[in-house]
This record gives sequence, structure tokens and C-alpha cells, in this order.
Amino acid sequence: MRRRRSLSLLTTLSLALPLAATMQSPASAAELSLSNFQLRPNSYGTDLRDRADALPLVKATVTAIMNDLNRRDDDTPVTVNGACEPNAVQAGSSVPIVRSACFNDGDNATAQWYPQGVTTVADMQADQEWGNGYKPVLISWYDHNDGADGMVKGVRISFMNPYTGAYRHVLLVYPRANGDYDTVRVSQDPSNSGYGTSLHAGGILWYGNHLFVADTARGFRMFDMRRIYDLGASPNGTTSGSNMVGRHGNTYYGYGYRYVMPQVGSWTRTAPTGTKCTTADGSPQFSHVSLDRSGADHLVAGEYCAGTEQVNGRVAAWPIAGAFDANNELVTDTSYRWNADAAHKLPVSNVQGATRFNGRWYLSRSRGTSTAGTFYTTEPATSSTTTLQVASSQQLSIGPEDLSHWQSGTDPANPGLGDFWTVAEHPGKRMVYAVRP
Repeated sequence: MRRRRSLSLLTTLSLALPLAATMQSPASAAELSLSNFQLRPNSYGTDLRDRADALPLVKATVTAIMNDLNRRDDDTPVTVNGACEPNAVQAGSSVPIVRSACFNDGDNATAQWYPQGVTTVADMQADQEWGNGYKPVLISWYDHNDGADGMVKGVRISFMNPYTGAYRHVLLVYPRANGDYDTVRVSQDPSNSGYGTSLHAGGILWYGNHLFVADTARGFRMFDMRRIYDLGASPNGTTSGSNMVGRHGNTYYGYGYRYVMPQVGSWTRTAPTGTKCTTADGSPQFSHVSLDRSGADHLVAGEYCAGTEQVNGRVAAWPIAGAFDANNELVTDTSYRWNADAAHKLPVSNVQGATRFNGRWYLSRSRGTSTAGTFYTTEPATSSTTTLQVASSQQLSIGPEDLSHWQSGTDPANPGLGDFWTVAEHPGKRMVYAVRP
């Protein structure tokens, strides 16, 4: 397992200062209060991680998964400087695609699973490379059926080689205290109505050993690349039983998927939510997530608000060192608080993805099932809580989602802008692709 470079303990400790010492008051009513963007670890402490470690299954590695990719589009798996799925591009539009990778016919057409989040090896580590020279792109999908077939399958993650188009799905699971696991849902409590709904997973970020998955109403679910389990290699696991998940008798199932990845923690907002997408809202929704590597690494996240709602939504940035302790492990101290140091109102509605680089923000906006989306570049932010202003725009595919920034060059002192990856979500119009502004 590759490990990211050591984080600064001093930086981490500074983020744990009392709220009054770190939060800024808005300069005017038009600006935002950073106190609405504070996060805390969940109340379980290390319990979820301990449950994951107690699963009696054989562990896998990312390298093993990348060596075992089992799906690929038979027709045009990868296209350079163009769209491998022409139906994803509105006729007459111009999308500056530098590379695209397609899903097989079943994944492209299915109405059960919808792709949402994107992250890449360029987020994982600054040198932009996994072991054995792999440069994976990861995509999250959520179960759109929500129990219509009697199953709530939650979230799966595609590990893809963007140079060959080959990929494999890994099922995310929630570990139970009794040695069982379930799929990842809006609520993991069977008595809660959210138990019948798959987590939307609108954005993902792979950073070091950890995978952040956006939890719309709360913050982030956390997963660990060192804790992936291989049901095919486990004596008590099976890849059969496509209608079963978790432990049944003495056998573990994963809806037919070979690999499962259990949740190990989460980050939860501390401020009241208020009424979403209104001027009276408190803490934001968490609709997408990305990474800013210009300067100190920051996790960037934002919320989707439709054009029919009162406001366009907000984005914020957290110094990512604050999510980890001195050993690069996930913070689990329930008294700890992770504070954002920037937050902005968005200049447009329907934003599905956002990232930041050298002070400018880059936004993806969707426009329905048949109209080209839009990629926006903003003017540099003039303060930590100012409203963003559009500087330029260009077209994207139909249905663009989350954004992931793959900067050019690996020298942290002199990075170039590079490319932005996203995924087109609608059935029959799907592909993962990178554009260059």
C-alpha cells in the first residue's frame, strides 16, 4: 500500500483550537459565516474501524483490483481527443475532451445504477501514480431503484484504468457490531425511513489511504483502501448470490461483487441545517467533493441547489491535514472539530461539481437529460467568504457530475492547470472524461 507523505502535526493541532479562535465572522450580511461549515468525527470513535478489522475475510489491495479488472466496453473503450460515447455530447456542442473512457453496454444503459462522483490518482498522491505504474480513475454509483426490486444496493465504486478502459466495481458496505455488514444507505438504522434509500454518493475524494464519500445531509463517509475484502479469495465468502449481501449463515455475500469495502468512520456537520437552498440555511448539503493541491492541500466540497430554489448553493474548503492525526490516520476523537477556512456563495445554480486551484474555482453545471452542461471558471476569490464571480465558460457533456482536478506536472512548487475529470450520468449517454480549459 502506498502511503502519502507525512502531514504536519503543527498544522493538525492548530485546527483543533477553540472555535472562537479559528472562526471568522462575516464581514457583511452578504458574506458567509465559517461556523456553518465545521465538521466533527462521528460518535463511534474507532468502533466502525474495529468492526471492519474484525470481519473474517481475506484482505485485498488496490493493486490486486487493478490487476483484476473485469469489465470493458467492447466497441470504443477509450478515445483520445474525443467522446467514446457520442450520445453523451449534445449535437452541435463543442466539448474540449482530451480523454474519455466508456462503460460496457450494461453499465451504460442500466437505469438501476447512476454514476456520480469522480476522483483520480492525482488526488490520491502528488506524484500521480499508484504502484506498478497504474493511474486509476474512481467513479461512484448509487442504486437508483431504492428497493424497487426488493434490494437497496447502496453504493459501488468503479476502479478504472483510463488508458485501457478496463474497470471493476467494488461494493461499499457498512459494518455491523455482530460481524455482519449491510449496504450504504441514507440511514443505517432499520427503524429510520432513510434505511430504504441508498446514499447518493454525489462526490468522492481519494486521498492517501482514505476515500471520502459525500453524505448529502451530514458530511462525509470514510473508507480505507487498506481495508478492502476479497469475497472470492475468502473461504467463507462467495461471489454468487446476486440478490444477497452480508452474512447468511457462515457465508458472506456482496450482491455478486467480488470486493467489498467497509466504512471506517465519518465526518458530520455541527451546525443546524435549516431549510436547504434558502437564505436561512445553516450548514450546507454535501453534494460533491474534490481536492485543491495549490498551496496546502484542501478538501473542497459544495452543495447542489436547483434553479427553482432561493439560492444557488455554496462551496467551502477545509485544510485536509485537519482530517488526520500525526500518524496519517483518520481523527476519531469525538471532541475534535475540523474547521473550514473559506466558503463562498455560488454564481450559478445546478452545480454538480466544484474544485479550486490558485484561487480560482471551477464548476460543472448540469442542464437536464438532453442539453449540454457547462464548465465555469471564476475570478479569483477576493476574500475567504466572498460570492464567486464567473470569468469564463465552456460546454460539457450532457449530465456532467462531480469534478476531479488532474494538474499538469508533479512539482508542488510549480504546478500547471492540467485537466478536469467528470462523468456523464444519464443512461445511454455515459462516459468518464477529462476536459482542458
